[in-house]
Amino acid sequence: MKFLHTMVRVTDVDASLKFYCDGLGLEETRRHENEKGRYTLIFLSAPGDAGGEVELTYNWDPEVYTGGRNFGHLAYEVDDIYAYCQHLSDQGITINRPPRDGRMAFVKSPDNISVEILQKGEALAPAEPWASMQNTGSW
Repeated sequence: MKFLHTMVRVTDVDASLKFYCDGLGLEETRRHENEKGRYTLIFLSAPGDAGGEVELTYNWDPEVYTGGRNFGHLAYEVDDIYAYCQHLSDQGITINRPPRDGRMAFVKSPDNISVEILQKGEALAPAEPWASMQNTGSW
């Protein structure tokens, strides 16, 4: 058995690519547009990770998606959680659950999908501004 991908429905391709690519650092690996089915599939993966992908599904006919949190979350491991969260913050992405413990943080996509960021290896020592930062919204 081999894990292939996780599909997330998106309502704004540009905002989603800004979040997943510019913010999280994922890279587009391929794209498929289906005129008959009226949808676009965009596959993303972490640099250097040939494993499972995130499939962004954009339906051309507008729909309202609710319950994004019911999906659960995506999770990515990073080398330096503080530097990574600073990068996300610099991109205008809200850190919903800051990495106070040096180990875990959460952010949300433009479509309300939770993304967990985990420190690779041992947790980093608590550091400001993260150690005293409060949660923002839900995660």
